[in-house]
This record gives sequence, structure tokens and C-alpha cells, in this order.
Amino acid sequence: MRHTYDAELPPLPVRERLLRAHPQAHPASAHWRDGKFVNLESGVRDGKAVLRWLRTRQPQAWPHWVEGEAFAPPPQRLSGPQAGWRVTFINHATVLLQLGAYNLITDPVWAERVSPFSFAGPRRVRAPGVRLEQLPHIDWVLLSHNHYDHMDLATLRYLQQRERPLVLTGLGNGYYLRRAGIDHVQELDWWQTHHGQDMFCHFVPARHFSGRGLGDRDQALWGGFVIETAQGRLYFAGDTGWGEHFAHIAQRWPQGFRLALLPIGAYEPRWFMRLAHMNPEDAVRAQAELKAEQALAIHFNTFQLTDEAIDQPVKDLQRALEAAGCSKADFWVLKEGESRALAAPVSCG
Repeated sequence: MRHTYDAELPPLPVRERLLRAHPQAHPASAHWRDGKFVNLESGVRDGKAVLRWLRTRQPQAWPHWVEGEAFAPPPQRLSGPQAGWRVTFINHATVLLQLGAYNLITDPVWAERVSPFSFAGPRRVRAPGVRLEQLPHIDWVLLSHNHYDHMDLATLRYLQQRERPLVLTGLGNGYYLRRAGIDHVQELDWWQTHHGQDMFCHFVPARHFSGRGLGDRDQALWGGFVIETAQGRLYFAGDTGWGEHFAHIAQRWPQGFRLALLPIGAYEPRWFMRLAHMNPEDAVRAQAELKAEQALAIHFNTFQLTDEAIDQPVKDLQRALEAAGCSKADFWVLKEGESRALAAPVSCG
């Protein structure tokens, strides 16, 4: 079924092969060990844990479909100085970042399902807040890792054919992109930097894992991003559990951040999900650790990936903010398609 939010996506030249092994090795990376990438901290979810979760899980019922509110499409470019920032929450982990004259997008996903199959797997319950053909020209794509709810090859191929933005991502992810005809790619290790004309993109650690099939587990690097400009810094966590990487990021940028994009969903049951996904309490801790003036909630409300109810992340976030004595006004929960402007900083470190 094709919904009205879909543009005419170009067909992919290859199909996913679930048993395909990744052909590359990365021995030069300090995070590559015994033939795979590893987190900064120990702890893995093994096959026995997965089977236990599948056997014992009690997922809450989600609605089949939710009609969203209509919002005006974002402008093609922001006018005024680069200190003017505007964010539009599109869905899940997809956010349009308009930083002065530049348009960036995080983990763009317009797919009907986040799965290797067109007939099975998590299916969206609401439309993206911006139609794909209404998306303004994109300069950079920030691609955190290769899971299907973050790396949507059909959407990336659409952007490739429309304006060929630079895709910034972790080591090993270019293999999947180039096979799909997406060739304007720069792969980064943790702490490596892409130098733009007047802003920098740093790839930073996350606590997660990767894989698109049964034969490529942890063969491509996952992570988050720090965008650094003369007008302040922005952090996009990607997909991550709570971990020591937040302290490392805070140490590198002790002045803090104007905005942090932090995941709040896909966290139940906690015994299983905590190694890969934060819960809302963790997200509030991360905002404080990073000294982020504003935070934006992501990674919720679109695809049922875990066991909590669709509205549980927002409820738990409000409770976590109250328990921490934090202002709800400083941790935004936007509707799909809703935008918010950030006030220009008084001074930037």
C-alpha cells in the first residue's frame, strides 16, 4: 500500500541478503577487535537473551494507524545569520536541522516498514510529518548506523538522485550505501572529523550494535554526531544505551550544547533493552551530563520496536523531568511535522 506521504522512490539495484557477510575489515580502528566493532563498555545481548525476550515478551497494544496534525512545510532555507537554528521533527529519529544557511537531516526514514521484508516487520503507525517531496534541499545526511529504522536505503537513494547530499556515517556503512547507488559518502571512526566550509562534523561513540542480517553483526560502526559551529554545538545521539561515552563527549566539549537530540523510546523490558536503548530517565541524565540548553525527544511514536505502549515514553519523560527537578520547557516533545526555533546564543564558547 502506498500512502500520500511517499514520493516516487527509485528502485534499489540490489536486494538485501540476510546471510551476506560484510567483506571489509578495519584493523586500523581502535574499536575493531576480533573481527568486529565493539562498544567502549563490555556487555552484549547474546542469542540466549534474544530468545528469552521473544519467549517472555508482553508487548502493549499499539494503534493500527494514527492521523497526525498538519503543519506548514519547512522553509527551503533559513534567512538571516547562521546563529538562527530551526528544527523540524519528522518521525522516529528523522529530524530536519536548519542551521543558518545549511540543511541537515538525521537518519532519514520514509519507509512503510523498517525491515528487510516488504510484507513483515515493524510497520509505521503514522505518516512522516513532512512529505518527502516537500523536504528542502539537503546538504548533509547524518547517518548513525545501519539498522532498518535508521538506514532506509530507498529514501537515501531518492535524496542521492535528487541532490546528492554528503552522507556522513561510521566505518563500514559505505558498503551498504554504495551497493544501493549512493556514492557521496564519507565514513568516519569515532572522534574523527569532517571539515565543512564553516562547521565541523564529529563522529562520536554510542553504546549500541549494528547489522542488517545474520552474517554482518557489528561489521559496521554505529555512533552519534557533534555538529560544531561558531554559533554553538549540536549533538545527535543516534541510537544508544546509557554509557560512559556521554562523559567522554562532555569532557571534549565542556562548554555544552545548544541542542541535544536524545532517544526516549524502545526501552522495555529494561533487563534486555538497557544495553542498547536509553529510557527517558537516561535521556534526562544525558541532557544534564552534556550541559545541553535544550533537548529534543526522538526515537519514539512511529514504529513498535519493543514492548512499551505508544504513549509510555512521553509519560515517563515527564515523570523523569519532575523527579530531576528539570524544566519541561527545556526538553521538547514535538509532534511529527512540528518545528521549533532556537534563540540565538548570547555568546558561544
